[in-house]
Amino acid sequence: MLPVYDLLHSNAGADRIVQTSLDFWKAGRNRDELELKDLETLLSLSVFNDNQSGFFHTSLIDKNLVDFFVPFLPLEYEHVVQCTMAEMRARGLQPDRDVADKVAKDLVYFPKSERVFSVKGCKTIESKLHYYT
Repeated sequence: MLPVYDLLHSNAGADRIVQTSLDFWKAGRNRDELELKDLETLLSLSVFNDNQSGFFHTSLIDKNLVDFFVPFLPLEYEHVVQCTMAEMRARGLQPDRDVADKVAKDLVYFPKSERVFSVKGCKTIESKLHYYT
């Protein structure tokens, strides 16, 4: 019999994920080089010690009852382009890189001066795409 896992989705630790992603970028490392081991302990401690987190000093973490922390990394420009191309396909449109670039350029990125990561990921692609098609 296969093991059964419960899944809990949370924004807890998001600041640490973003900071680690930025640190990798500033060091000239690719976001895809980030591994779970780079974030897992950091996330566990961060959410355990954050009094704004729903996991603040919880026994779930204290007693090592959480098997995995799965970080969702911030999306870069190229990922937003990929989301836009996928949304075009989902709408039955021919994917168009020029349109995808226009949509991706219209989003807000951070840090402000470098525009590395999308502030909202791909959440607004669906609503913005109709302006360009």
